[in-house]
Amino acid sequence: MPDTPSKRRWEIDAVRGLMLVLMTVTHLPTRLTLPLGQPFGYVSAAEGFVLLSAYMAGMVYGRTAARRGVPAMRHAFLRRAAKIWACQAATLLFLFTIITFIGIEVNEIAIKGLLTFYFAQPLDALIGGLLLVYEPPLLDILPIYVLFMLASPWVMSVGLRRGWAPVLAVSTVLWLLAQFGLSQWVYDAANAVVKNPIPFHETGTFSMWGWQFLWVLGLWMGASRNDPAAPAFTFPRWAVAVAAVLAVAGFVWRHAIGQVPFGDGLPAWNLAFDKWQLGPLRVLNLFALLVLAIRFGPALMARLPRLRWLETLGRASLPVFCAHLVVVLLVLGWFGADYQRPWPVDIALLAACFGALYAVARVTLWLDRQPDDDTVPLPPPVPYAEKPPPLTHDEDELPRTPEGLASTARTL
Repeated sequence: MPDTPSKRRWEIDAVRGLMLVLMTVTHLPTRLTLPLGQPFGYVSAAEGFVLLSAYMAGMVYGRTAARRGVPAMRHAFLRRAAKIWACQAATLLFLFTIITFIGIEVNEIAIKGLLTFYFAQPLDALIGGLLLVYEPPLLDILPIYVLFMLASPWVMSVGLRRGWAPVLAVSTVLWLLAQFGLSQWVYDAANAVVKNPIPFHETGTFSMWGWQFLWVLGLWMGASRNDPAAPAFTFPRWAVAVAAVLAVAGFVWRHAIGQVPFGDGLPAWNLAFDKWQLGPLRVLNLFALLVLAIRFGPALMARLPRLRWLETLGRASLPVFCAHLVVVLLVLGWFGADYQRPWPVDIALLAACFGALYAVARVTLWLDRQPDDDTVPLPPPVPYAEKPPPLTHDEDELPRTPEGLASTARTL
């Protein structure tokens, strides 16, 4: 049974906090960057963070649609998209001003490498960055979040009204096409209509068409939890056993061979584990870990002490994510991409970094004490007989009875 709407999923906050810690350690240049990059196999913290974010969006905004209608859900998604865009714009301006000044003053190669296109065409870079077309390294994840948020009202509406099977089927087809260059094809087609001054390789490393698969999957998983009769996600023993074998194999392979599974001599084979396109073997590794997390996670969380500092980071995930980008850019500007600094320096950097991130999280949660659709569950639903009258427009109408809600959530 899913948790009641008034109960906050602290364990999800803790896992999101863990994902933020791993992303920070991966991006911050220290001696821990390489050993802790993709620590669980050929899966990074980014996959887990995207899936969890989509799960929470599907659960919270799906509940909004059921109680207040699709227009309210659409408004909540658009409001969140605007907030994420504002964070991206602020981070981009920080990069183009303060970090650029530092990089020029100290002649730091790492910063100049990040800003190659900006130095060549600053106006195009600024306009393209604000339009989410130009995506410098490290600043290429929030743009796809904005696009996913903008598309989610339509995806959720179709899934809730007509079932999730066709939505997931279309998402799977798009993911498959992404493995064969859909992103490049879309770029070329759009560029033939409207000339784009931003080169393709400057439009971000993450393939939106590949990563949307994780987002849609997470939306479905989260939305299904709003059905009071929804069964828990369960798997047969053989599936858990296979997942365990795959997860162990991926973990051993990653730490025995390194982060490039087939080495530099077989680039075509490495595409099967590609992070940016979300390659098929990478998805398989992720699914194995997901099955194990769903099967053993609740029992494990019940036995482990609660790490409330991780929960705090996870509850303020967007400000903390932006703050980690600021810290990483400052370190790159002042210290460069040095992965062989003395341990005392690295430890001091990490301590200062996580201290700053925790402070940002605490201040954010203190300031944002009012209920918010994105982070705080809605009040318990009123009985169906007391719900407001039907929506004005038939296309925005969702099932209003327990049986109707159950059928939409159990379509797949």
